[in-house]
Amino acid sequence: MTENAVLRLRAERLARATRPFLARGNRIRRCQRCLLPLKQCLCETLQPQNARSRFCLVMFDTEPMKPSNTGRLIADILPDTEAFQWSRTEPPQALLDLVSSPDYQPMVVFPASYASAGREVLTVPPKSGKPPLFIMLDGTWTEARKMFRKSPYLDNLPVISVDLSIVSAYRLREAHADGQYCTAEVAAALLALAGDEHAAVGLTEHFTLFRERYLAGKPHHQSSITAAEPESV
Repeated sequence: MTENAVLRLRAERLARATRPFLARGNRIRRCQRCLLPLKQCLCETLQPQNARSRFCLVMFDTEPMKPSNTGRLIADILPDTEAFQWSRTEPPQALLDLVSSPDYQPMVVFPASYASAGREVLTVPPKSGKPPLFIMLDGTWTEARKMFRKSPYLDNLPVISVDLSIVSAYRLREAHADGQYCTAEVAAALLALAGDEHAAVGLTEHFTLFRERYLAGKPHHQSSITAAEPESV
């Protein structure tokens, strides 16, 4: 089993749980790494990539344990991805150290319309200087908005807003509004914009295969496919 920060965070979250976490489809026997049904396991298909860009996932509560989560796909392809449990008042020191590191250009990935007046907003990542550190708020759309509003330790960082002019391929959760995309889709777009084309293609292919196998493992999935709800934008 290839180790990464999301797997470690999931193990830590499970260890702290006072009762079993029961996601939808909890009776299905799943691979404990990719969380897909055993017959649909994609662990043998993983092909990690190198990238100049780096990602930091700030994950809401039980998000690391959800089979539908796509943030963990980023860590599959980019093993140096960091992942932290979100806290409004007690953020992990390692998260604070990372976002203040002089080695990166940190920025919060979120729609520009939610940025306060005067906050720096980017539409493309920098291709020169220090590598970008993309901070992604990973949860349902409601949870992501809460994290964006209530993370004062991120308030001084620029916001990067990605306009994906394609219809989202994500069909694992229900959408609240047009223009919302899942975490992996946004990450792939950021990689392409930052010049990390090979990693962008690798993540897109991994996401596509994940989506196909996730839906194949659901009963009557052809009739239950709906529009997407993102973990973050």
